Amino acid sequence: MFENLSDKLERAFKVLKGHGQITEINVAETMKEVRRALLDADVNFKTAKEFTDRVKAKAMGQDVLTAVSPGQLLVKITHDELAHLMGGRNAGINLSGNPTVVLMSGLQGSGKTTFSGKLANYLRKKGRRVLLTAADVYRPAAIDQLETLGKQLDITVYSERGNKDPVSIARNAIAHAKQHGFTAVIIDTAGRLAVDQAMMDEIAAIKKAIAPQETLFVVDAMTGQDAVNTAKAFNDRLDIDGVVLTKLDGDARGGAALTIRSVVDKPIKFIGTGEKMEALDEFHPDRMAGRILGMGDVVSLVERAQEQFDEKEARALQKKIAKDQFGFDDFLQQIQQIKKMGNMKDLMGMIPGIGKAMKNLDIPDDAFKGIEAIISSMTPAERREPAIINGSRRQRIASGSGTNVAEVNKLMKQFDETRKMMKMMGDKTKMQAMMQRMQQAQGMRR
Repeated sequence: MFENLSDKLERAFKVLKGHGQITEINVAETMKEVRRALLDADVNFKTAKEFTDRVKAKAMGQDVLTAVSPGQLLVKITHDELAHLMGGRNAGINLSGNPTVVLMSGLQGSGKTTFSGKLANYLRKKGRRVLLTAADVYRPAAIDQLETLGKQLDITVYSERGNKDPVSIARNAIAHAKQHGFTAVIIDTAGRLAVDQAMMDEIAAIKKAIAPQETLFVVDAMTGQDAVNTAKAFNDRLDIDGVVLTKLDGDARGGAALTIRSVVDKPIKFIGTGEKMEALDEFHPDRMAGRILGMGDVVSLVERAQEQFDEKEARALQKKIAKDQFGFDDFLQQIQQIKKMGNMKDLMGMIPGIGKAMKNLDIPDDAFKGIEAIISSMTPAERREPAIINGSRRQRIASGSGTNVAEVNKLMKQFDETRKMMKMMGDKTKMQAMMQRMQQAQGMRR
């Protein structure tokens, strides 16, 4: 996501490298490259031109501080304008109403049903009791798909097989939710084209009948500028409350994310970054601007980690570490929590400076598969007490996991280093001593 745009913007800002001051000539040259980068990312020409004109006007009105280079200043201005272009701030979802009703709309194949499951999972984490509603009466197996997701998430799905009226299904679902104590209802509707008058009349009728707190338009980010045009057509008819961009983990050039707000005047509320039910992020324009400019997004990374954080488990783990009882079962549990955070390459891209270094590396989703196989080949006693794993045991573990002894040895070494580091982090005295040594070393370098 945004890799090509990030690379081109970085090259554009190199125009100012070595310049002691901002001039109309070097800013104009940089903005020309920025505009070209935006157009390549499928941002429409009018939006790209207005954006670069605003950045140029702000840059020419700035005095460069002695501690800030012209390039750094222009990056800062560009960051702020990118955030403004995408909406300025996080819009959030309206959770008023009892129950809160969310109506899904969009084209067929845009990922509405998958997003409905992700949103249900998200709302449950917010303390809501969610009812998923299958109101797509046209697509074969649409109800089955939603029921499969509901079973996977342990979330109730309301459906009426044989009823071909989505308006009555939606009404009945809300009545069922009120009767049985559900606090949020998500209505998954059929995909439709904006030019299909009968289908657009149908979803307008659903909205009128149920008066949802949120009407969300789900669009595939990989469709680029077409996504913006389709969002505008749906908004003109439905007056949507927000946009959801799916498949941002693919080869999306980013134009839709950059232009939807300025063209449709409705916020992007969520982005989907994978097939997993946890691969859903609230959209924060300032954070996305930082990622586009290679600054990373540590805040979102921390939030994802906190979602997987269990305070009770953390306290128990801390006690194990203090008593030097941290074993491979605990190590495996930490891996499972990391996997739940999302796509590994996406996570690495949130760390400042790392995303650029990782751009040409292919990090598969099953990156931990070999480690899990090795740990699974250990006996319960070996997982509890790694110290008992001798040469013959390592040979057996390698054979059982389909790996070799060298890989088992490598994991054992990594595990030992991880355990030492975790124990040291739990020892305040050792941590303070380490910090002092680092500060002394830094002072010597100066």
